[in-house]
Amino acid sequence: MYEIKTQAFFSAAHHLLNYEGVCENQHGHNWMVEAFVQGDDLDKSNILIDYKVLKKELNAVLSYLDHSDINELPEFKNESPSSEMIAYFIYTRLKEKIVQLSRITVWETQTSCASYFEAQT
Repeated sequence: MYEIKTQAFFSAAHHLLNYEGVCENQHGHNWMVEAFVQGDDLDKSNILIDYKVLKKELNAVLSYLDHSDINELPEFKNESPSSEMIAYFIYTRLKEKIVQLSRITVWETQTSCASYFEAQT
């Protein structure tokens, strides 16, 4: 099994719903996103997936979130846009384009992150 990872960044504001504490107030992050791809087979160049392709598709998803108030996006209407839910959102959007996608990790600070991946059966 092979695995590759790329990183990308976006900036956005959000606030948590049904939460008591400072994060219930609107605030922003410079988010770092890691996209992981896994697979058993390499192509004729001995690569799992071209980084250019992975980065292009990831950046297309992140451009939708960049410089937004995530709470105002239709996909988060009446949802608390936690790091976990943002990871899920990015995963589901990117999985439509990158079928080998195995995990998305969203860092809201240098020490705090959340990941989304589908359980292996």
